[in-house]
Amino acid sequence: MYRAQLIQILDFEGQRLAEWLSTALLATSGAIAFIVGYVKEDIKLALRFGLAGSALTLLLVVPPWGIFKRHPVKWLPIAGKESHSQGIFVDGKLLQG
Repeated sequence: MYRAQLIQILDFEGQRLAEWLSTALLATSGAIAFIVGYVKEDIKLALRFGLAGSALTLLLVVPPWGIFKRHPVKWLPIAGKESHSQGIFVDGKLLQG
C-alpha cells in the first residue's frame, strides 16, 4: 500500500465522535463483563467479555472510517503570502529559488 493511502486525516467532529464511541463501548462492555462474571462466578468469562468489548472498540474506532471524516476542516488562507518565492538560503547560498 502507498503511504498516502495509509495516512488519512480525521476531522475534529470525527475525533469527538470516536472519543465518545470508545468511552461508551468500553464502559458498556466493562459493565457487561462485570455483571456476567459476577452472576456466573467466572473470572475467565468476565475477562473474555472485557477483551471482546475492547477488540470491538478497537475495530470500530481505530481505522479512519468515512463516518469520522464527514466535516472537513476549511483552513484560512495564508496571510501576507507573496506570489513569488524568495528561495531557500543556506550559508549564504541559494539552494532553491
